[in-house]
Amino acid sequence: MEHITHTPTLKAPAERFTGDVYLNMIETPAEPAHLAAALVRFTPGARTNWHSHARGQVLHVTDGVGLVGTRDGDVVRVSAGETVKCPAGEEHWHGATDTTLMAHIALVVGDGTGDGTTWLEPVTDEQYTAALASAGQAAT
Repeated sequence: MEHITHTPTLKAPAERFTGDVYLNMIETPAEPAHLAAALVRFTPGARTNWHSHARGQVLHVTDGVGLVGTRDGDVVRVSAGETVKCPAGEEHWHGATDTTLMAHIALVVGDGTGDGTTWLEPVTDEQYTAALASAGQAAT
C-alpha cells in the first residue's frame, strides 16, 4: 500500500491549453499499468487544445459544467457526476463553459513511453463559441 497525502497544484502548460487550467497529478504512467490520472480544473472559458490519445481517455466530471467536443462537430454538455469516454485516436477537446468552472478526473493508459497523448492546435474562439451554441449554452 502507498498513501499519498497530497500532490502539488500545477498550472497547466499554455502551449496545450487556452485560459487558466490547474492540475493535480494522481498517478503518472509507470509499470505495470501505465495509468495516468489527474484532477484538472478549468476556469470559465478555459479549455484544452485539440488532442487525441493512443488508447482513449475517460473524463469524470467532479464539479461544475463543461463541454467535450470532437472534430466532427459533436459537442456534449457535461456536469458533476457525468462521465465521457473518448475512443482511441479521436481528436477532441474539453473545458469549462464560458460562465462556470469545471473540474474533471482525466484517465488515460500510456504505452510505456508516456501517456499516449498527441497534442494539436488550440481550439479557436470561433470553434468554442459554436460549441457553446451547439450545447445550448449562449456565450456572454
